[in-house]
Amino acid sequence: MSEKIVVPALGESITEATVAKWLKNTGDNIEADEPIVELETDKVNLEVPSPVNGILGKISANEGEVVQVGSTLGLINSNSKGHANNNLKEKLEDKEENNVVNIDIEKKKEQKEIRIFKEEEKKTEEEQSSIEEKPLVLTNEVEEKVEVNQNLSPAVRKIVAEKKIDVKTIKGSGKEGRILKEDLINLMGVNPGPSERKIKYGHEERIKMTRLRQTIAKRLKQAQENAALLTTFNEVDMTNIIEMRKENQEDFKQRYGIKLGFMSFFVKASVVALKNFPAVNAEIEGSEIVYKNYYNISFAVGTEKGLVVPVLRNSDELSFADIEKNIKNLSDKAKDGKLTIEDLQGGTFTISNGGVYGSMLSTPILNLPQSGVLGMHNIVDRPMVVDGEIKIRPVMYLALSYDHRIIDGKDSVSFLKTIKENLEDPRRLFLNI
Repeated sequence: MSEKIVVPALGESITEATVAKWLKNTGDNIEADEPIVELETDKVNLEVPSPVNGILGKISANEGEVVQVGSTLGLINSNSKGHANNNLKEKLEDKEENNVVNIDIEKKKEQKEIRIFKEEEKKTEEEQSSIEEKPLVLTNEVEEKVEVNQNLSPAVRKIVAEKKIDVKTIKGSGKEGRILKEDLINLMGVNPGPSERKIKYGHEERIKMTRLRQTIAKRLKQAQENAALLTTFNEVDMTNIIEMRKENQEDFKQRYGIKLGFMSFFVKASVVALKNFPAVNAEIEGSEIVYKNYYNISFAVGTEKGLVVPVLRNSDELSFADIEKNIKNLSDKAKDGKLTIEDLQGGTFTISNGGVYGSMLSTPILNLPQSGVLGMHNIVDRPMVVDGEIKIRPVMYLALSYDHRIIDGKDSVSFLKTIKENLEDPRRLFLNI
């Protein structure tokens, strides 16, 4: 008896998918509900489980093929697993019984050969270690030895230490082979060889875009074409948040089982600003503006397959601990390719943290149909005037990109200023002021 493997419902408005990868091969034994094939849609990847126990008898859709919802991916021959396993077990038992003597002889022979090989290997390693020179480690002690043995000048020693140059590979042009500064500078004129990718793939390589990458490209282009994009900037002194996290991190982690991160502060501050400036939490539908009285914060997550934006639902009703737990859960699902369509739908405002990659400043693009996106960046110590004095403070640049069709410049600037004020004095987030 055969059971069909069919393409399941993929979510609202999604009617087709691409076969990304078969997780099982024809003839493999399969348990019921065990993933057997991975499908790629415009938004997420999902695994299709086996409907029954059995053996994968036929693959009807190969990797890379586009399939429709309800179409057949393959067939499973049910009620065959037990019979196949029994036959295999009988064959193995017969083979083991008939060859037990030969196996014992071969095992003893193999053990003897391994013992001889290890003795020879040990001897070879000892001989090799006595011949090989130790690699250069640029500690202070080694620098002193280099100075004595090579008679390096201070300028040369500085370059060697900073650039981690192995002087043993350099032939000096000075007296008695002494390495000069010019010798190190000449290294800059040496033409490097071709890159590994060029050697492996040639001058060019063509790879078909995944459905997710095609969707990302399409949506970003739509945002530029269909919205009046504008970006405003501000900076935030992160001193108080950093101190608050440092003082309460251990207690927070022990009580809630999760670290207190920066994102929960930014989510809370964004919700406060969205309540004060409803247009940033709205969207345009035809000739109407739809104001959202709920606050579903989308946050960007970079994965190996591309950028995904899961949604933190009802963020205004979540505690700091709940926000951190949900962010971690959704981020883990994104990196493991386990996000569902529901995880990606319904967002009203987006936060993108380019700072985790070292970004100083950027102009994020809207996540349509949303009207606003907040860009976070890296935290850098910068000089600031505090109470008439110049002090070093950890500063983050913020960027708010918005749809100027429904959000005026005054509101956008005030919105970002509200976020800044709540981050610089995070007590406001607990006092609802």
